[in-house]
Amino acid sequence: MATGIEFELADEVKVKYPKKYKVYILNDDYTSMDFVVDILISVFHKSYEQAENIMLEVHKKDRGLCGVYTHEIAETKVMQVIKKAKDSGFPLKATMEEE
Repeated sequence: MATGIEFELADEVKVKYPKKYKVYILNDDYTSMDFVVDILISVFHKSYEQAENIMLEVHKKDRGLCGVYTHEIAETKVMQVIKKAKDSGFPLKATMEEE
């Protein structure tokens, strides 16, 4: 039921956005390129072409940016990468850093 009464806020409401974190996959000499592509598709929901480009970045520059997320999501993605790699016998690592 509309009362027709309007309220005015004394102070403006300030919205504070959560910090964002970049998630990187790190290069190593043992993890196969195919496995890295699979991780990028399954964990980070990249297309095959995007995954291949990121994998090549990892290979050439020692790390590749997988995405930017809130802290909790970034942390989860890092843990997923490490667990899937360990379960498959690869030493692949992922890290996160504040944007």
